[in-house]
Amino acid sequence: MLQRPLPGSVVAAYRKDPAIRGVGVVELVLYPGLWALAVHRVSNRLWRTGIPFVPRLLSQAVRMITGVEIHPGATIGRRLFIDHGAGVVIGETAEIGDDVMMYHGVTLGGHGWWADAKGSRRHPRIGDDVTLGVGASVLGDITVGAHSRIGPHTIVIDDVPPDSIVVAPKGRIRVQRGVRIDDDAGADLIEPTWLENHEMGAL
Repeated sequence: MLQRPLPGSVVAAYRKDPAIRGVGVVELVLYPGLWALAVHRVSNRLWRTGIPFVPRLLSQAVRMITGVEIHPGATIGRRLFIDHGAGVVIGETAEIGDDVMMYHGVTLGGHGWWADAKGSRRHPRIGDDVTLGVGASVLGDITVGAHSRIGPHTIVIDDVPPDSIVVAPKGRIRVQRGVRIDDDAGADLIEPTWLENHEMGAL
C-alpha cells in the first residue's frame, strides 16, 4: 500500500463533506483531519527510515493541535477523509485502505497491554471504501472487509466480511411520559434496518 500526498485527501474531503463549498486555502485550514494526514505522511516516511523520536514527536504535536492521534507506523491508503477529527486514534500496526471515511471518536486500537505482545501485530486492517461511524472502536488484529459500514459506537473485535453492515443496538425508550415500556413493546426500536439507507456518521 503506497503512502500518497495530501491532495487525494483534499479531493475526498470535498467529495464527502457537504459543508465544503470550495477548496481554497482558507477553508482547508479549518479541517484538522487534513492537517493530521499531511503530517502523518512526513512522520511515516521518517519512521520507515528508522529515525528515532522525531516521528513520535510530530505525531504527538499534531494530536495536541488537531485531536487526531495517528501513530507514525500506521499505514494509510489514498483518499482517507477524517471528518471532525476529535478523538480519533489510529494505532501503530493499523492498515487503512483507499477511500475510507472516518468520523470523530473512532479508535483503531489493540486489546491492551495485557493481551498484546511488544512488536506484535495488534491493530486492525481496514479495507477499501469502508465507513467508520462516530465513536466506533475496531480492536485487535482483525480485518474489516472492503465496502463495509461500521455503525456509531460499535465495538468490533472479530473479522468483518466485505460488503457488511455492523451496528450497535439503537437507543431504546424505556420510559415514555412517565410510563415504563416493557421490552416487547419497545423491541422494534432497536432494529438496525434504519442504517441501510442512511449515512452513519456525524452531525
